[in-house]
Amino acid sequence: MDSSPRLTIETDLSRIDARQWDALAGDQPFLRHAFLRAMHETGCASPRTGWSPHYLALWRGQTLAGAVPLYLKSHSRGEYVFDHAWADAFERYGLRYYPKLLSAVPFTPVTGPRLLAAGPDERAALARALIAFAEEIGVSSLHLLFPSDTDMRALREAGFLVRESVQFHWRNAGHADFDAFLASMSHDKRKKIRQDRKKVAAAGLRHRWLRGDAIGADELDFFYQCYRTTYFQHGNPPYLSADFFHRAHRDQPDAFVLILAERDGAPVAAALNLAGGDALYGRYWGATEYVPGLHFETCYMQAIAYCIAHGFARFEGGAQGEHKMARGLLPTPTWSAHWVADPRFADAIQRFLDEETTAVEGYLDELEAHTPFKQNTPDSAG
Repeated sequence: MDSSPRLTIETDLSRIDARQWDALAGDQPFLRHAFLRAMHETGCASPRTGWSPHYLALWRGQTLAGAVPLYLKSHSRGEYVFDHAWADAFERYGLRYYPKLLSAVPFTPVTGPRLLAAGPDERAALARALIAFAEEIGVSSLHLLFPSDTDMRALREAGFLVRESVQFHWRNAGHADFDAFLASMSHDKRKKIRQDRKKVAAAGLRHRWLRGDAIGADELDFFYQCYRTTYFQHGNPPYLSADFFHRAHRDQPDAFVLILAERDGAPVAAALNLAGGDALYGRYWGATEYVPGLHFETCYMQAIAYCIAHGFARFEGGAQGEHKMARGLLPTPTWSAHWVADPRFADAIQRFLDEETTAVEGYLDELEAHTPFKQNTPDSAG
């Protein structure tokens, strides 16, 4: 049997066997075959919304040896690594920036593998093949967002430009319980958290954790009402539909962790997290009324308490947000990788990235000097 590798572009993920795909994707819930298909087949990430699937697949015979979630994008929305200034520069010079190629989980700024590979040779082959495909179809650029450190080594070697950014993650220092976590924090941060928690309790609210099949249709519907409200309050329609959430939960129930704030058994606020491997990922939140401290308690404190109680090693709190430090989430470097076809723009972007990286490193140093933890604790080591 011929085992020499071959590459294909798949515009329909159903053409790739789910078991083979998931074997490469591992335990990252946002990369599972069912989750991505739910994005596409409910119309959330589709050509109509500017996300046209063009998945790169590396085959050895009938075996999937590597794959890249890849989209042809007609805009830069829903990405969380901002390249609008690059698009504007192309336009000023009369050049077309869109469409571009993007490897990312749609609408989801979580870290994880993007070069899904059986080994380092396949990972390197995927990085090279991405550039070859970008050149073949004549796009302006190619971008991989929030890739793993293992991916970054292959991408650097393939010649991608590297961009550094910052998120805020919590890491489990082995606390016995939530009170032990609070005890590790500095006095002023611990005091503020306790004050916020008292306000939430004084409003008659209590929290309940639900995972997997314990989350019913009614709870999902209430969560979606909250999710929509949050988006509309910021002047935008939601990216994701109720159909998407119901289907994704049906296909991957154990990944869903729903935190509900309730008063006398009636829900008032909800935060949806996804779990995979040793990580919990904070994703969406909303409330039907304003209560001081409720957002931080529901999204961060309850998620950290859940991680401690269930042995998760880390909690990724989403994109950006220095305010998360006061709740125990520490600045964490994240990465993106970029290839730009026009060498003049590639050189200009490289100079910009050099300057930006210096600024980001300075920002990280400044943040780390303001740790929310007591000095000389495991957490304060960052």
